[in-house]
Amino acid sequence: MHDAFESRESWPFECLRCLHVWEEDYVVRHLTDDHGNDVDVWSRSGAIVQPPWSGTCCPACGAFHTTSFPSGYLSRHPELLAAPDPEPLVRPPAGPPATPVERIEPAARRTSRPGRRLIAVGVPVVLFVGYEVYANVVEPLLRHH
Repeated sequence: MHDAFESRESWPFECLRCLHVWEEDYVVRHLTDDHGNDVDVWSRSGAIVQPPWSGTCCPACGAFHTTSFPSGYLSRHPELLAAPDPEPLVRPPAGPPATPVERIEPAARRTSRPGRRLIAVGVPVVLFVGYEVYANVVEPLLRHH
C-alpha cells in the first residue's frame, strides 16, 4: 500500500421502524495499493466495521431497516435530536410486572394496532359482502313481489 490517509465522518441515521434518530462517528482510512486501486477501511471505536450504508442496526429497537441523512443534516435540524433516546427493548429483570401491559415495550406498543387493522380490513369487506347479498338475494326477491 502506498498512499494512506484518515478522515473522520459522522453519519446521521433514522430507524424506519421506531423513528429513532442518532449519529455515529467513523474513522475512514483511505488506502491505495500498488496497482492504483482505492480501498476504504471503516472503523468505529477502534474496531473495523462495515461501511455505514451496509447493515446499520438501530440502537433503540434492533431493526436493520434504517436510512441515513446527508452529512451535516442533523446540525441543520437539531429538533430531530431533541427527543431523549427511547428506552431500550431489553431491560434487566426487576421482578414480576403487576399487569401484562407492563411487559410490552414502547416501540411494540406504538406499532401494534390490531383494532385499526380490523377496521381498515373489516369495513370494506362488510360493505362488499353487504352489497353482493343485496344485489344477488334481496333485490331479486323485491322484483318478484
